[in-house]
Amino acid sequence: MGKGLIPADLDTWRVRRRAVVPAFHKQYYEAMVSMFGRCSKRSVDKLEAEVDRGQGAAVVDMESEFLSLGLDIIGLGVFNYDFGSITSESPVIKAVYGVLKEAEHRSTFYLPYWNLPLADVLVPRQAKFRRDLLVINDCLDGLIRQAQDTRVEEDAEALQNRDYSKLRDPSLLRFLVDMRGEDVTNKQLRDDLMTMLIAGHETTAAVLTWALFCLVQAPEVEARVLEEVDRVVGDRMPTLEDIKAMPYLRATLGESLRMYPQPPILIRRALGEDVLPPGLRGDPSGYPIGKGADLFISVWNLHRSPYLWKDPDTFRPDRFFEAFSNPDFEGKWAGYRPDAVTGGAALYPNEVSSDFAFIPFGGGARKCLGDQFAMFEATVAMAMLVRRFNFQLAVPPEKVGMATGATIHTANGLLLKVTRRIPPPTDGQTSPQQQAREPVAV
Repeated sequence: MGKGLIPADLDTWRVRRRAVVPAFHKQYYEAMVSMFGRCSKRSVDKLEAEVDRGQGAAVVDMESEFLSLGLDIIGLGVFNYDFGSITSESPVIKAVYGVLKEAEHRSTFYLPYWNLPLADVLVPRQAKFRRDLLVINDCLDGLIRQAQDTRVEEDAEALQNRDYSKLRDPSLLRFLVDMRGEDVTNKQLRDDLMTMLIAGHETTAAVLTWALFCLVQAPEVEARVLEEVDRVVGDRMPTLEDIKAMPYLRATLGESLRMYPQPPILIRRALGEDVLPPGLRGDPSGYPIGKGADLFISVWNLHRSPYLWKDPDTFRPDRFFEAFSNPDFEGKWAGYRPDAVTGGAALYPNEVSSDFAFIPFGGGARKCLGDQFAMFEATVAMAMLVRRFNFQLAVPPEKVGMATGATIHTANGLLLKVTRRIPPPTDGQTSPQQQAREPVAV
């Protein structure tokens, strides 16, 4: 990822963050939500074809489907490139998956073999990684040149006020290239794009995978999600306003992220000497850390701590509508307060409303900039899929397994039996599903 936002040194990070933050604005999100719907429709069409071939049912690895969906979305949203991976395969797609697989492997391997002399020659996986990286870099360089050749320089405010619904290229790359005063090198732009590709692809696919895994095992939660989706969206593509009107679906995705955080571990480096607080039962004098020390923060343990969450191993989206605190932490932790945040940031539980007990996207200055992009994407995709299909586990839950690296993914894929769901009638008629269930207030 070179000097992309995640691995960048402090000075580079400050400059690039200042450039990237304005690109995530309301008009951009509205255009992206529309694109999320179009890409999700591809997944719907593909699943319908598989169900037809299976004469009414098909066993599908939904984790693989979500990876393809995530790749297509990140390509269009970040650099206006349609991978088309839901329906096809290409050398670029193969190279992307090769690089992503290598990045995952490196995150869990103790020996940095990629830094060894002649590694590109002597280590086969390193040689393959270099070949894959060359394919991707050539693709990204071409996209950057294309954007630069059609550059229309404007300040950030003017860029944000463009009519994104009519733009042929509403991508982040277009914004970064057109922004006045941002004469950034092609190498830095490529590092930015590569970082977003790696960070934004597997993570959202994992959110959807585990959300669906939990949902199919929780019929009461599933019924409430379906009632909400049927009522708010019906049989059309969701809009940004629809997302705002589906709090229970949003809470369901948040609960999936609490139980299966992406990533499960955050790493931070101390910029100076400091003392960590003692916590609940630690050393009262705290824990000194030296400048340059790396801190590994287990998001998994934090999200499943019985000191911070009631019944932490239970999938219960309702928890995000309820305030909770632990008197043992008096003066040390403010607890979870659903009304602590207002505006767009309040759409999903976050580090502010939980006083850092819920940090799937990190927190503080280095928090992930794409958190709302990821959650809007997951909300649209989940709404469109559960609206059209019934999902059932095709194997026992324990056979799905879990593997941990940069993200938490399954060990054996998420094999689900997929059948068509009889959609409720439109035009305000009451569906059989709605007749069978009382409306749920959330």
